Amino acid sequence: MTFGWETPPWLRAEDCTYMAVTINDPGSGQCDLSATSVRGDNATDALADLLMGPGAAGGFIVHPTLVGVVIRAGIDIRWMAQPPIAVERKSPGNWDVTVGKDEGEEVTLFSADDARQLLTRLRTEYPQ
Repeated sequence: MTFGWETPPWLRAEDCTYMAVTINDPGSGQCDLSATSVRGDNATDALADLLMGPGAAGGFIVHPTLVGVVIRAGIDIRWMAQPPIAVERKSPGNWDVTVGKDEGEEVTLFSADDARQLLTRLRTEYPQ
């Protein structure tokens, strides 16, 4: 499958325009959130940058503890410091993720399976 970009987001020399918040369950009963800035023209591009970009060592390692990734358009220091994301375990491997957002904010939630599937496609198209 071919992607629609001329240059993959992780190879672009441009400023970050999205934020990615990874949600992980370390087994302590409370999920960990980790925010970073990423590049792209849309949420899928931004996730691709997270998965394949700098610091990802040729591919973000999708840990078994990954619950999901929230992608937000625009950079917001308040979001980065304390993302308005609530995670509740429904059952083992089943999560309810709620994202607080203001009207007009563009926010996309990718499940762990979504991230794994995109990473598989990216590694097939762009082996490193």
